[in-house]
Amino acid sequence: MPIEVNTPDKLEYQFFPASGGVFTFKVRSAKDAHIALTPSPQGSPPIYEIFLGGWENSKSVIRKDGQKPDVVEVPTPGILNAGEFRGFWVRWYDNVITVGHEGDAAAFLSYDAGALFPVNYVGICTGWGASGTWLIDDAAPSAPAMGFAPPTGSGAGCWVAAANGEVPANAMQGGFDSSEQLYIARARHEGDLIPGKLHPSHGVTYVAWGGGEHGHNEYEVLCAGGGQWLPVEAGNIPPNAVPAGETSEGEPLFIGRATHDGTVTVGKVQPSHGCCYIPYAGEELAYKEFEIYVSN
Repeated sequence: MPIEVNTPDKLEYQFFPASGGVFTFKVRSAKDAHIALTPSPQGSPPIYEIFLGGWENSKSVIRKDGQKPDVVEVPTPGILNAGEFRGFWVRWYDNVITVGHEGDAAAFLSYDAGALFPVNYVGICTGWGASGTWLIDDAAPSAPAMGFAPPTGSGAGCWVAAANGEVPANAMQGGFDSSEQLYIARARHEGDLIPGKLHPSHGVTYVAWGGGEHGHNEYEVLCAGGGQWLPVEAGNIPPNAVPAGETSEGEPLFIGRATHDGTVTVGKVQPSHGCCYIPYAGEELAYKEFEIYVSN
């Protein structure tokens, strides 16, 4: 059940333990709903602040250590409303802070912090003539971040056939899209066997091929694996990377993932191309910096 919190017209943060790299909430306020990301429950540096509906509900920004200029600023006219709850999510992953609307995968605010401190607390407040009511999702502090659950087995795992959004037992988490868990899967397309992302609510596994994103309602899901994700530099594939498919010419394909628009999206690593291709919003996107799945 969500926790209801009322914040007065007073720029003073109320802090809550952060959990799983994401903070999801609804807020009802005329303007100036502020969120703080901090290593300790205090509103002093180091701190990143997100101002939703600032400047009379005309724009939203991310501010570092209380200093101007703001590191990111976007126009968001009417983003908040005093008469209804509006839902949002804030994520921090791989040193990137992203903010999006509830139900949207893409972020409308994004900032690469470079070397982000451990975010242990999230603060909320309202001010500048506005009070607010918040509904905060009550995630257990020990809940793992989506896409980062511990291994469910040992070795490379096994592939289990499934269809129409089905998630087999012990399916391996691979990432997240908005508030939905994604899983490691693969499907056949144009003679290739391609690793990609199972998006359960869409009922398909998406794979990247030929510049596009292709959905298949029959697929295989990696289950009971004991692997981990490692960053790849300069296209060097680790020797214990798990082969998960191959092209029609016989080149092996591996499981990779990359951060894009506030998501962590699973795709294919093609060694001869030196990159990870992810399927996203109808497109095949190439990333030179990515993570690859390896067996322990």
